[in-house]
Amino acid sequence: MNQNQEKKKITVYDTTLRDGAQGEGIHFSTRDKLSYVKRIEEMGSLYVEAGWPGANPRDEELFQLVSELHLSQARIAAFGSTCKVNESPEKSNILLNLLASKAKTITIFGKSWDLHVRDVLRTTREENLRLIRESVAFLVSQGREVFFDGEHFFDGFKENPDYALKCIAAALEAGASMAILCDTNGGCLPGEITEGVRAVMQAFSPQELGIHVHNDGGLAVANSYVAVEAGVTQIQGTWNGFGERCGNANLSTLIPLLQVKGGYSVVSDSALLKITPFSRFVAELTNAPFDDRQPYVGRSAFAHKAGMHVDAILKNQRSFEHMDPAGVGNERRILISDQAGKANILERLQRFEPAMSKDDPRVEKAMVEIKELEHTGFQFEAAEGSLDLLLLRILGKFPAPPFEVLDYHVWSDPLRGELDSVAVVKVKVGEQSVQIASEGNGPVNALDTALRQALVSFFPILGESELVDYKVRVLDGSRGTEAIVRVIIDTRLDQEVWGTIGVSKNILKASAQALLDALIWTIWRGTARN
Repeated sequence: MNQNQEKKKITVYDTTLRDGAQGEGIHFSTRDKLSYVKRIEEMGSLYVEAGWPGANPRDEELFQLVSELHLSQARIAAFGSTCKVNESPEKSNILLNLLASKAKTITIFGKSWDLHVRDVLRTTREENLRLIRESVAFLVSQGREVFFDGEHFFDGFKENPDYALKCIAAALEAGASMAILCDTNGGCLPGEITEGVRAVMQAFSPQELGIHVHNDGGLAVANSYVAVEAGVTQIQGTWNGFGERCGNANLSTLIPLLQVKGGYSVVSDSALLKITPFSRFVAELTNAPFDDRQPYVGRSAFAHKAGMHVDAILKNQRSFEHMDPAGVGNERRILISDQAGKANILERLQRFEPAMSKDDPRVEKAMVEIKELEHTGFQFEAAEGSLDLLLLRILGKFPAPPFEVLDYHVWSDPLRGELDSVAVVKVKVGEQSVQIASEGNGPVNALDTALRQALVSFFPILGESELVDYKVRVLDGSRGTEAIVRVIIDTRLDQEVWGTIGVSKNILKASAQALLDALIWTIWRGTARN
């Protein structure tokens, strides 16, 4: 692209709160949705599809609350369908509820595949065109910006291109500001998407055109990209690719792909830097596991493990990275494992001693200890908190724990109800000893709670952190109940999450080891923060 050539603007239509919420295991409360709307303001001028008014009380409440917000960036859209077969739009509860939402932008979908007209709506093609035409015209007459989703457009175009185009024409002629071409089943190939988009561009020469694709063939991002190349000006999708079945086009990938690689103008430069934290915020809000292997935003997206790769990346980042991770708000991670070389270890140690050289004997010492521990079952690439504690001890910067566990006992009784476990701990901080008993939902929760209660008065930072994940893996299942188990615990402080690890034949002992590392590392982080 010529540097003086203006970048083509692509608008974003975010349907995470509606289409994304249809994904298995994804749920938003009204409060969640409101938090989402407030937070997405920082991503710039995006359309945000907040829900389907009238479909459930939660969405009705949300539109009422959103109408009272003073949003400077996000443009709220309401979603629904055309009026029903043999129904006039003026009497359609669907359309009246959309108007009652007070949303300035309304998106309605209609059938553009004659298979659906025949087998789902069970009506005539002419009646379906009337539903589209009159529904759009009615909403436009009420002063709303109307988008039309041509549901199943690409499947319809493959089987009956003339009729699929007539459906788009009906919406545009009735005053729709934009038609959105949908690969609702998510099974189309990029060439089919390109052909369909070009046909619409040739037939109508629209100033604005949208694309909405699902990921059932694993091509949602690719199909959205080729649609833009063919003339589309609006992308629709969800953060982290949430959505029904295999999900929707992933905005976390698609936005940086278009802007960084394609040279399109999608979001502001400042918003691009927030892609990673916002993507992770959405996962946290839905309580859904975040895919660490997502391009651009995943924790593994710029993670390097092989020693030769690390040595190269430290000399020139372009050798094994396609872009600067900071450009999307992410960061490079150098993983430590039994495959690590000195370059991996040195990079990690230099976080604490920037001037350390590769020839420092402590580099060799750290590498030997790490590989010996990983041989016994430790896995430090998933437990960076425990790794950093080990390195700090080797450097002499953290020679002794800030507290000592003198004794602990844990027992469980399934008849006790939800709080079925009790832990008693005795800890020593300096010259003071404290003994605490606490209940918990399971022995690990009880032990975690007791330790925090015993220590929080000495180390208030513990009250700001929380255990967010607990994973157990049996390392040698052939030994049955005598097998070695590995426990990894994830802890969060502010927006930072780290893992700590414990390995033992005793699952509770491994858990306690991981818990203690988590608490010690939290205390160290609090000290470093101050």
